[in-house]
This record gives sequence, structure tokens and C-alpha cells, in this order.
Amino acid sequence: MSVPTPEPGLKRELKVADAAAFSIGLIGPVGVMALLGAGAAGLLGAGAMWAFVFALVAVALVAYGFVKLSRHIAHTGSVYATVGLTLGPRAGFVAGWALFFAYVTIGAGSGMEIGLFVNQLLGYLGVAVQPPWVWVAVVALALVLVLGRREVRIITRLLLFAELAGVVLVTVLNIVVLVRLGVGAAPHGLRLDTGFLALPPGADVTLIAGAAVFGFLAFAGFEGAATLGEETDNPRRDIPRAIKIAIVLVGAFYLLTIVAQSLGYGTDAAGVKRFASAGAPYGDLAMAYVGPWLADILTLTAVVSLFAIFLGTLSGAARVAFALSRDTGLAPRVSRLSRTGAPTTAITVAVVLALIVIVGESLTGADVLDATYWSLTVGTIALLVAYVLATVGAIRFLFFRRDVRTPRWQIVIPVLALVLVLYTIYKNVVGVEAPYSWFPYIVGAWLVIGLLITLRRGVTDRVRQALDASGGVQEAPAGPAEHVVDASEDRRPEPSQEH
Repeated sequence: MSVPTPEPGLKRELKVADAAAFSIGLIGPVGVMALLGAGAAGLLGAGAMWAFVFALVAVALVAYGFVKLSRHIAHTGSVYATVGLTLGPRAGFVAGWALFFAYVTIGAGSGMEIGLFVNQLLGYLGVAVQPPWVWVAVVALALVLVLGRREVRIITRLLLFAELAGVVLVTVLNIVVLVRLGVGAAPHGLRLDTGFLALPPGADVTLIAGAAVFGFLAFAGFEGAATLGEETDNPRRDIPRAIKIAIVLVGAFYLLTIVAQSLGYGTDAAGVKRFASAGAPYGDLAMAYVGPWLADILTLTAVVSLFAIFLGTLSGAARVAFALSRDTGLAPRVSRLSRTGAPTTAITVAVVLALIVIVGESLTGADVLDATYWSLTVGTIALLVAYVLATVGAIRFLFFRRDVRTPRWQIVIPVLALVLVLYTIYKNVVGVEAPYSWFPYIVGAWLVIGLLITLRRGVTDRVRQALDASGGVQEAPAGPAEHVVDASEDRRPEPSQEH
């Protein structure tokens, strides 16, 4: 059976800063905290911070597997390749299929949220025209299509600059809020207190796990750097570093921001109610603590950040779709590249699917907030499925291969990650009300389609051979954590860089 040839090849041109920028831009921390903190407050009250703490711990544990595997596997398919090389081609394809769906639906949710914040900005500026959110999202999607067809270095730079500007401004607001609270100059007589640590009466870890979907969604995309495995100069060194940088920086930003937001609104019942129902936390706090001018700037910043998420997620989805098409030999047009090495057909596919999601939700008559949360929740469930498969694959590779030596005690890390992710899925699948109770079936149907594709004759054989031909499992850079005793039989040439 012939092996699919990856031609032309993606261009290796990125450094660790580019890969980290891609992950951070795909996460979009500024856009995330423009809305998700309020969502967590709706469940955990003044203790909304705990949803992000829970998710930060879980994501850090999940990232252990990604970091370790990225030292051995460099592939644009991200979890598709890592799972395919550790659990087998069928599981790998399903994991990539889930990740593609997650990126598309999370991206679509971010596009809908752009419509929300554009109208808020127009309101702040006194513009009477309020365009329907679906049209704003469609215009943003058209821009994604144009930019997504450019070289990946341009995309990573756009993501980085968009987020840096936003992070600086939001951090300034956070500091101003905390300082004014500390010196007793806050509105409504609010002061610094420890109320942000309090949970609602009767709350326990099950409630925190239920709210952790907002936290996991906040970190969605931390693994995005792994989709650049064939576009980074030294992927087995730089991709693990990029993932760790992204989690540390974004985690610190989230914790500072959620504490400032919780305290800025107030930790009493009235303050919690205002926060939980807030449609524009940045604008509210900027107006109360600084002035309308900062509210306008931060709302614009949120729009830019959300666009960065939109661009980043659909660019990531395109690279996963490119890898799936190239390696299976199915839909060969999707694996075509431009002269600059961009997966232009794949980005078109991702954009069209996102358009279907956006238009479909608008036809239900849902308001923009509901539509946004629906799409983001579907995407998060699909993403968690991919995380489960990636973590199981990491456990098998790191602790049950004779040629890889990892300290046995470290198996606790991915096992605990698996427990936390599975429990979060359970809490967001069982006992939830409609329409959220429908979402697991949507994800399940998508996964069944992916599984049926793998049953087509020859698909898994082509995937297995393509993954091996693209480099397979290789020896990791020297390090204290683990080393390969004899990986010579796994060592294969790097993927072709011809383009």
C-alpha cells in the first residue's frame, strides 16, 4: 500500500516565542475574561476564582502529557499525532476529529461574542445603529478567511500583538481596582476583603467541577503550539517550552483578573448579582474605577482579543484538518498548500463550518449571550474528549514502553489529570438542563462520524504509515525527566520541508 506523501511541506520558520504566541493568542485571555468570569460567578458567587483554580490545576496536569510527548513527537496534527502514535491510528484520528470540532465551535462562539462587544462599543460611543450580531460575526469570519491564508509567522505576530496590548490594559485596570479598594477610595464604600475565597452555602467540589467548564474553556487552546510541530525550527525543544510559557502567563493573568473583578463588583449578595449578570465586566469596572474613556478602550481591546481567538482557533482547526486529510488520503484537496506554505483549502473548510454554526444558532432566535455559551460549551466538551485520549496516550507511552524511562511516581500526574477531566465531563453531561443536556449528543454524533470514517477500508493503515513516515516517535532532547534507552528503530527522517 502506498504511503501518502506530505507535499508540499509546511514551512519550518518559527521559534519558541512564535509557538507560545500562537497558544496564547488561541487562548485569547483578554477576550476570555471579558465574559467567562461572570459565567463562573453565576455558579460560584463571590468564589468564582475557584473555577479557574480548579481548571488551572487540571490543565497543568494535562499539560504534563503534552509537554512530555511533544519532546518525542512533532506533527501539525497535535493530539491526532500524539494519540495516533501512542494508542493507535483509529484513536488518533478520532482525537484529531474531536480537536478539529472543538476549535471550530469555540472559534464560532468567539465570533458571536465579537458581535456582542461591537454593539456594546457602539453604545458607549453613542452610535444608535446596532447591527445584528450574526452579521458582525460573519464580517469577522471573512477577515479570518483572508488573514488565515497568510503565512503562519504573520498570524502568530498578529495574535501576540493583539493580546499584549489587551493584557497590559486589563492588568492596569486590575491594579487600579485593587489599589483603590486597598486605600478605601473605591465606589460604594467597597474595601479589600477575603470574600473572593468564599463559596455559596452548601457548595462543594462537585459544584466547583460543574463551574470548571468555564475555567477549562478559559484555557482552551493551550496545546495550540503543538499544531505548529511541522512549522517550528526545533519543535521537540521549543513546543514543550511554548506550552509551559503559555500556561504560566495566562494562569497568572486569569487569577489576578478574576480576583479584581470579584472584589471590584463587591463580594456581598448585591455585588455578586451585578457581577453574575454583567455583560461587560471590563466596561463596568473601568467606568466605576477610572472613567468612560478606559471603558471604551477596553471594550475595543476585548473585540480585538476575541478576533485573535477567532483567527487562532480556526487556524489551528485548519492545521488539524490538513493533517487528517493528508494522512488518510481522503479529501486530498483539503491538504493543498499555497505557495507560502499555508493550508488555504483547510482554512476555507474551517471557516465554512464555523459559518454554519453561527448562522444555525442565529436561526434559533437565541440572543447573542446564549448562542455564545452554547457554542463554547459544545466546543469545550469536544476538547475535553481530546484531552482524555491524549492523557491516556501519554500514560501508555511514558510508563509502559520499555525504551522510555520515566520515574514511576510521576504516573500520579497524568492519572490525576484524567480523573479531573473525566469528572468535569461528567458534571457537565449528567443532570444538566436543556439545551445544555443536548450538547453531549451533538459531540457524540460528531465522534461517531469520525469513528465511521476510520472503518473505511485502508484508512487506519494509511494513517499508521503516514505518521511513521512523518517522523514517528523520536528520541527526546536530553533532559532529567526521562530518556530513551534505544529509540533507533523509531528514528526516522524529519518531515520533508520542500514546498
